[in-house]
Parts: sequence; C-alpha cells; structure tokens
Amino acid sequence: MHERLKNVSAISLDLDDTLWPFAPIVAHAETRLHAWLLENAPRTAAIVATPESLAQLRNDYEAANPALSGNYRALRLGSIHAALEAAREDVALVRPAYDAFYAARQEVEFFEDAFPALEWLSARFPLVAVSNGNARLDMTGGHQFFTGAISAADAGIAKPEAAIFHAAADMVSVRPEQMLHVGDNFELDVVGARNAGLQAAWLVRQEQGLPPRMEYADHMTVSCLLTLCAALGRKE
Repeated sequence: MHERLKNVSAISLDLDDTLWPFAPIVAHAETRLHAWLLENAPRTAAIVATPESLAQLRNDYEAANPALSGNYRALRLGSIHAALEAAREDVALVRPAYDAFYAARQEVEFFEDAFPALEWLSARFPLVAVSNGNARLDMTGGHQFFTGAISAADAGIAKPEAAIFHAAADMVSVRPEQMLHVGDNFELDVVGARNAGLQAAWLVRQEQGLPPRMEYADHMTVSCLLTLCAALGRKE
C-alpha cells in the first residue's frame, strides 16, 4: 500500500467527473429537455431558443434564489417553472419536463478505467458513493460495485461538510480515519475529507483545479482510478 495510505478499510467515491465526465451529460440532458419543451410547450421557444438557453436560465434562477444553491433538483424545477410561466404555458408541465431531463441526466458514459477499477476495488473494500449531484447508480449503472450511496439532496448535507463523510463511514461501520475518499474536486473532496478525518486521494485526469496546499500534503494524487488500485496493492 502507498506510503500515504494507512490501514484503509473502506473507500468513498465521488461520481460526476470521477467516474464519468459531467459536462457532456448536462449538455445532453438540456438538449433532451429543450426538445421536450418544444414538443409539449411550444411557446417556450420564445424564452429558451436553444438548449444552451436552458443553462443560462438555470444560472439566472440560481442567482435570484441563492438559498437554493447546491440543490440541483430545486434549481432545475424552478427554472423550468419560470420558462413555462413566462411563456404562458401550463405550469403543471414542470414535473414531466423535469422527468425528461432527469432521465437523460442518468445516461452517462463511464471513463474507460472506471469499471475495471471498481471491480478490483469492490472485491477488496466496501465502496460508498458520496456525491453532491443527483446521479443514481441504479439508473447510470455501476450500482453492483457499491455497498451504498449518499447524495447531498437525500442527506440534506453536502461536501465539504464533515457530516456527509462521517455518514459514509458509518454506513460501512468504519472509523473516519479508516476510510479513503476519492474525488476530482480539491476543495470539496480533498479538503472536505481531510477536515472530516478521512484519508484522501485527489483524482486529476487533466491539469485542473487548485494546486495542493501544504497543509494537505498528506493526500495522494492519482491520474486515473487504476493508478489508485496500484497504490492500494493491485498487481499489473
């Protein structure tokens, strides 16, 4: 086991941009939502002329409702409602419109290393998904590798709050220091996990984000999930 990993008994993993790229999924889901709106509420074309307009509408809605920041479901529902209302369409269409978006949001394409790594990891460690997003493993696929999953929406807490990491450790009956958290976001995943007493691995598939700060020098950085497996003892 890598020198920066000590007595790992369980692993928690982020989902978006850790197991699959996130931006293409949202673009695909907004395209699906836009097509649904044009078919079922055609006057919304004057409000959201293109799929890209939906992203701006959502951002504008969040700016006007900062208390909902991080509540992705509420933000999307609210922005759809705003579009329907402004277009004088039936606001009862909010939920079916959102359902079209949400179904498309689950149509992910896993990174090439994800399934081989998850298969190896899950044979040796209980795995818990910990995400601020609203992906569902029973819909995306990959659920067979996980003991459990915690989403910010369901738990009412979000990374980098310590409580969400502690809930993951409790789910598999290990102490925080025995759990390794893996994710792509330095502040949410690495800083959050270390502040909660977990070990941390920062997944950097491309040069991105903030450089590691010295106070978190005890985390490890990996370029893919198979590199993480190797650090945990996988033989090539």
